[in-house]
Amino acid sequence: MNKVYLSDAGPKVSPAIYGFWRWTSDQGNMEQIVNLCLELGINTFDHADRYGDYTCEKRFGEVLAKQSFKRQDIVLFSKCGVNPTPQFRVNHVNTSAEHITKSVENSLRNLHTDYLDVFLLDQLDPLSDLEATAHALEKLKSAGKVKNIGVSDFSVHQHQLLVSYLNIPVVSNHIDLNLLNTSALDNGAIDYIKQKYMRPLATSPLAGGRIEHGTDERALKLRKKLNEIATKYHANIESIAVAWLVKLGALPLIGTLEENRIRNIVNSFQINLDHEDWYDLLQASRANLDVGL
Repeated sequence: MNKVYLSDAGPKVSPAIYGFWRWTSDQGNMEQIVNLCLELGINTFDHADRYGDYTCEKRFGEVLAKQSFKRQDIVLFSKCGVNPTPQFRVNHVNTSAEHITKSVENSLRNLHTDYLDVFLLDQLDPLSDLEATAHALEKLKSAGKVKNIGVSDFSVHQHQLLVSYLNIPVVSNHIDLNLLNTSALDNGAIDYIKQKYMRPLATSPLAGGRIEHGTDERALKLRKKLNEIATKYHANIESIAVAWLVKLGALPLIGTLEENRIRNIVNSFQINLDHEDWYDLLQASRANLDVGL
């Protein structure tokens, strides 16, 4: 797959990105999945300190240390902010300067790398001193430990708020976007991301498997339309669902551990959905919802 710019200020990435948020500490053969991704042209990997019960970065670092591929040939994202139970007494978000700095240092050590291509804040802590948060991010970038800054699951107003404190660009925003969750088309998220010359990163592009396996009425109606359109394009319905995102300019953030589903997502880049087919899917997705087209 041809690499694309994440934003006008960001790095080049593969048009599909693999993320480890669905992994657990004892799940999956990471080396096998990483090698499959590289074979398919996916060279961009999305981490967070907490993924896999705080084990995924270390496991990925062990794969990287084997030197079957070069660090400079991959793009690494990591993030911090969300702190889940049971590791903590209460689920909470911490984007304080101290927590950010500690998290980056831990990620660099676990991933066996000197730098992160993109470091993101995973949600925004309303209790953080944003001036100190911004200064910590700028200091990490100035030191070369972080090449770019991004955000994950920020509202438009949160995105704007953080930017007002920063002297460096935000190059990425991860948003929940798929054919069963199109709220980003209505709440201004996609418009603002594009206004800032960034590409939306669509988390859960297949709605956690609900697009293909969901049994609720909305999923069933959407799947009927997907099957109809998939026949026209001689493609799998998951490929069509991701092609819908690609047509919108989004980059799918893959979370599945299933090889066939990873391949379905990659195959979506061979599909150029007709303009009306795109809207046909949108209308099927929003059937019986009190929203516009």
